Amino acid sequence: MKKTIFMLAVTALMAGTMFTGCQSSSEKVENAQDKVQDAKDQVAVAEQELNQAIKDSIQQFKKESEERIAANEKYIAEFKVRIAKENKENRARYEQRLAELEQQNRDLRIRLENFNEEQKDKWESFRLKFNHDMEVQGKAFRDFWAGKK
Repeated sequence: MKKTIFMLAVTALMAGTMFTGCQSSSEKVENAQDKVQDAKDQVAVAEQELNQAIKDSIQQFKKESEERIAANEKYIAEFKVRIAKENKENRARYEQRLAELEQQNRDLRIRLENFNEEQKDKWESFRLKFNHDMEVQGKAFRDFWAGKK
């Protein structure tokens, strides 16, 4: 008798668990839709965070580049003073090279100002090319008095 009652209780418990654990197909669809919506929300948040990170990166890059361009302008002013003390032959050659560097510096400033932060898809290539050009110009400033071009 105890065995029969025990078996009946276990069977009832298992049946109750199975009925409460089963979901209808409409409940499964709703759960799946909820999970899809949650995933979409997470993607949207991640996308916003990425866009903000890119925007912050662009602003930081522009600030640092402006500082480098301003430093180049100081070098140009210093070079002009130093060139004025050179003899006539050297002065003409140095003035021509300095004019080229000055124009390159202006071109870099214009490119930086014209870059639109909304062009996120072109950001990486712009940054790489701009950094390369800044390095080339920096080398030209370092080599200015060495007679290298």
